[in-house]
Amino acid sequence: MKKVIIWGLVSVGAVVLILWKLNANKKANEAKIAFVKESNIGDVPVLVQKVSRNDFSQGFLANGNFTPIRELSYLAETSGRITKLLVDEGSVVKQGQPIAYVDGEILSTDLASAKANLSQLKVDKERYESAFQTGGVTQKQVDDARLQYDVAKTRYEAASRRVNDTYVKAPISGVINKKYIEQGAYLSPGNKMFDIVDVSRLKLAVAVPESQVVTLKKGQKVEVTSTVFPETKYEAVITFIAAKGDNSLNYPVEMEVTNVSGKELKAGMYGTAHFTSPETDKAMFIARTAFIGGVNSNEIYVLDKNIARKRKVVAGRIVGDQVEVREGLNEGETIITSGQINLSDGASVTVQQGAK
Repeated sequence: MKKVIIWGLVSVGAVVLILWKLNANKKANEAKIAFVKESNIGDVPVLVQKVSRNDFSQGFLANGNFTPIRELSYLAETSGRITKLLVDEGSVVKQGQPIAYVDGEILSTDLASAKANLSQLKVDKERYESAFQTGGVTQKQVDDARLQYDVAKTRYEAASRRVNDTYVKAPISGVINKKYIEQGAYLSPGNKMFDIVDVSRLKLAVAVPESQVVTLKKGQKVEVTSTVFPETKYEAVITFIAAKGDNSLNYPVEMEVTNVSGKELKAGMYGTAHFTSPETDKAMFIARTAFIGGVNSNEIYVLDKNIARKRKVVAGRIVGDQVEVREGLNEGETIITSGQINLSDGASVTVQQGAK
């Protein structure tokens, strides 16, 4: 009996404790709600910025890698054994300079035979043409002699070309960057022989955003610097501006860079193009933080006395933490740059110290 009474008292005590805790939590929540309501009744603290138009230079930087102005892989055009190799990796060559010889003994024999045959057919052609004047041969015989001569001439020219191909000459001026053959090796047409690069001038390829590529023109001069020779400035000229951008709205731009003696840049090095414009325009820039939910919203709050007024604007170029406003704002107006999360159109605000 005593145990039943004890358990009953414990159960009643537990229920009373739970009810007391729930009541205490309810009062705490009501106090928090009341505090929030009271805090929202007052003016919202904000930071502001006064709008003005300032000179804006359209200069900007773009990074990329240097590539040769010209480069190619030289492929064999004839078959035969290499009898002499005149260059090695790193050799500087000029266009038309012999760089290797291929055994052409058999080809030379074919050329001599084609030449002798051509000489004989030339005599026969002239004899038939002379005989035709006196009626000794028919027109068909003359035509056949001329045809045989023309075919022999074509064969002679082809044999001469094959012999010339045994004298391998550099197709461009540059440096032998890679050699794939050795003296004594046997070549077949299409075998890779050399990689030749011309680094007397280089190309610098960079990607330029859509808002800045419209300021560039072909032929425009550009100053280029590199990380390996930061004290040297290289001259460059824009040679190509892409007509179509990539998925990120960046446009490939190429410029031809003139190397500096003693501080030659190499293909693959890192470079920076300094795009500048002598022209400046008056532009209106505001803090990026002024936009409600991000620049794409094109919405900001303008301070009207102590009231926040939401306004639609047209955003333009983005430079660092500043955004150009093309339409929707007037010089001299004040915008709210911080505190928008607590604002609604028509809310009362108070400007905090440190506002700009």
